[in-house]
Amino acid sequence: MAELLFSYGTLRQRDVQLSTFGRELNGSDDAIVGYRLGWVTITDPHVIETSGSDRHPILKSGTPEDAVDGSVFEITDAELVAADEYEVDDYQRVQVPLRSGRQAWVYVFAG
Repeated sequence: MAELLFSYGTLRQRDVQLSTFGRELNGSDDAIVGYRLGWVTITDPHVIETSGSDRHPILKSGTPEDAVDGSVFEITDAELVAADEYEVDDYQRVQVPLRSGRQAWVYVFAG
């Protein structure tokens, strides 16, 4: 069964996709409403090496007027588990409505 994953950060990068999923993902533009972007410093050497940065965007709760643009990818259940392993401990995966009306998994800052 296919899952929808919304990404606003490093999972949109080709090298991260190849490392995490073993393939390049095809996505479509969408947005998550009610959130805003923040930033976090990553210390996991593998994530830094794969993404090319120790500074990663994070979603934080915002106002109904806030929105964050990103991409929606259709992935398998196994790839969703791989995405869970890529994300750092300060994130949690939640399912949210997107501007398009679709529901997708997204990683939000848990700290």
